[in-house]
Amino acid sequence: MRRLLAVMLIAVLAIVPAACGQEPEGALKVIVIGAAPKVRDPSLGPLSAPDAVLLANTAQGLVSFDAGGNIVAGLAERWNVSDDGLSYIFRLQSGTWSDGRKITAEQVARILKREIGPRSSNSLKDRFGAVEDIVAMTDRVIEISLVSPRPDLLALLAQPEMAILRNGAGSGPFRAASKGDETRLEREIESSDDEAATRQQLLLGAAPAPDAVRAFAIGQADLLLGGTYLDLPYARRVKLPRDALRFDPASGLFGLLPASAGGPFDKPQARQLLSQALDRDAYVAALGVPGLAGRATLLEPGLDGLPPPVTPAWLATAFGDRLPALQAQAARLFGNDRRAIRVALPDGPGSDLILQLLRRSWGALGFTVERVNRAAGADFVLIDEVAPSSSPSWFVRRLRCAVVPVCDSQADALMDAARQSPVPAQRYALLGQAAARIDDAQLFIPITAPVRWSLVSARIQNFAGNRYARHTLTDLEVRPSNGD
Repeated sequence: MRRLLAVMLIAVLAIVPAACGQEPEGALKVIVIGAAPKVRDPSLGPLSAPDAVLLANTAQGLVSFDAGGNIVAGLAERWNVSDDGLSYIFRLQSGTWSDGRKITAEQVARILKREIGPRSSNSLKDRFGAVEDIVAMTDRVIEISLVSPRPDLLALLAQPEMAILRNGAGSGPFRAASKGDETRLEREIESSDDEAATRQQLLLGAAPAPDAVRAFAIGQADLLLGGTYLDLPYARRVKLPRDALRFDPASGLFGLLPASAGGPFDKPQARQLLSQALDRDAYVAALGVPGLAGRATLLEPGLDGLPPPVTPAWLATAFGDRLPALQAQAARLFGNDRRAIRVALPDGPGSDLILQLLRRSWGALGFTVERVNRAAGADFVLIDEVAPSSSPSWFVRRLRCAVVPVCDSQADALMDAARQSPVPAQRYALLGQAAARIDDAQLFIPITAPVRWSLVSARIQNFAGNRYARHTLTDLEVRPSNGD
């Protein structure tokens, strides 16, 4: 009998790690919310979250982000910026492509020019409007020349959208190989002195949010990336290890964009009324994200060259206190014509919270709110985007007439003048004026900042939130230096 119990115990011990997926001494397991990651050319269009993680770690750009969102070496080992800010010179590291051929500056310059060229659908292409040329100066040196200074250029070049891909492959730091539904990532880490090189390995996979959260909760993943407001409720519903849920102090836009011209809501007064009627505090409280606050302006604090935006006085007044005046204004503007407000929202429990907010807030004005799946036929569409840099230009140009259905041509003229200005102070002033016009016409109804979250196990030592919500997979188990 004792022998039989011993055999059964051995069998159980052998099965449990496999069932729970726990590999404390094996390769790290990383899951990104979404579909299976692919190495995808960013010039073909926007990247999914899994594709962006894979691309950033297998096809580095000239520079990269470290765990804290700081700019570090990528394909370029060092760089220099001219005093006037019009020339960026990069010296490439000595390296090879995946096929063993030498990486040259001419190849890299050609790839970068294609990424921002007229035929590219790269989602960051518009951000490179100040680039005059990209040329190879020597076999390992590239110069990017600008028509006017762009302090945010390095942050843009570090984004996965500016990954350097040749023949469908990058230069690392990881090499990728398929392993069933997962991708195995490996890289060699050179050691100093006479120590042998070490190897970092991890498994990268993807799954829908409920499955990804569940896998982390039962120990089948060490790191979960790609969380947004849309799927945060899934993480709130399961029991997680202490301090596993981490939030990025993400910068960007989260709010409602007019989806079509014409109709009862295509008036600044109507949009201003709807903006003031939002109970942002209730939505922020429902999310429970530390440090998150309601927002009522296009621009946010901490952007380059501009003071913090002036918050409208009404935002400091409690929703219940400002409601009577808003109800009276709604009666003057709409009378008894209170047709449903149609809002395009993606599927997910986070959108359910948004819908509750809108129905409660706008319902108090006598409106009903209908949820639709597409922008076509909607009055407003929700946008949830992280800014790729700290420049105010991204915020205002996101609302230019070329990309949104309801816009201000005079704001566009200010954006164009800012892009052409060689004087930074003048450029920032013009961008501030464009933002003010957008706010005055309520061409965007802000709600709060974008929400980005991750699940991090105790095994992960080198993880930090950052404004770009970008997370490198290098050195995840290496404890950061304390600077001593």
